[in-house]
Amino acid sequence: MTKLPKFDRAKILVVGDVMLDRYWFGDVSRISPEAPVPVLKVEHVDERPGGAANVARNIAALGAHATLLSVVGNDEAGACLERLLKEHRNLSALLHRDSTISTIIKLRAIARHQQLLRIDFETPPSHEVLHTALEDYRSQMPQADVVILSDYGKGGLAHIAEMIRLARAANKPVLVDPKGDDYARYRGATLLTPNRSEFREVAGTWKDESELSNKAEKLRAELQLDALLVTRSEEGMSLFRANEVLHEPTQTREVFDVSGAGDTVIATLAVMMASGAGLLDAMRIANRAAGIVVGKLGTAVVSRNEIIQDMGLAD
Repeated sequence: MTKLPKFDRAKILVVGDVMLDRYWFGDVSRISPEAPVPVLKVEHVDERPGGAANVARNIAALGAHATLLSVVGNDEAGACLERLLKEHRNLSALLHRDSTISTIIKLRAIARHQQLLRIDFETPPSHEVLHTALEDYRSQMPQADVVILSDYGKGGLAHIAEMIRLARAANKPVLVDPKGDDYARYRGATLLTPNRSEFREVAGTWKDESELSNKAEKLRAELQLDALLVTRSEEGMSLFRANEVLHEPTQTREVFDVSGAGDTVIATLAVMMASGAGLLDAMRIANRAAGIVVGKLGTAVVSRNEIIQDMGLAD
């Protein structure tokens, strides 16, 4: 590939678990007299959309159009997340407020670029709110070129099997970022994108590439997937399709922070596919986008220009 396709007409619907990523940055100069733990003097607080919200903002950063459908609490964190998402051009967020839950927060304490602690706040959304969200999905899905279901295992995708069925019936590609050890709920999706540890949790360990391929093909066939993409960290990515295995090596570069890299991968895949690219080219560009984003601190995004410059492509 010598030139990236234009992304400005691509429309992606993102559904899944959203969260607020909160960062406390500071310095540590002493140990607490109360317990043998470092004392962080907080000097700066940063807040960023996380989870499915980070997928949506990665799509917008690439220059495509993202519609985000999810559930938040009727609280300060939910209002903050909604405000942050409004800052992104080409991103429309339909966030249902559920007064019975608290918005998911991942709070990270960081000193000198090292994460000291992460604290999670979360409760699953109610059945009533999820049913309303499914109705919104029915109305929004026909306008999308590609559907992303971003599963963080927080309860926001209780109706994922029905969402996959509806999208495939409408001939919409469905990309799923999976979680947990029960992949039966993803049956019929176009593409699953587990990372290495997530795939191992479902398929078990492997001794060599041949065994990995056999396990991947078995899972792909059982779930009736068009393809399975396993992201393998420093080993790159492996794409498994019927009677075909394609591997894309990672680019050697400094890794700063891997949080959110999977969001960048699935966002880039969807934007490429929605712009007319084949799955192999989409994987190659997603691999480079992931290589760029791990050089940034925290959940971050990659722009189209960054990919072009990194790969030396024509605009």
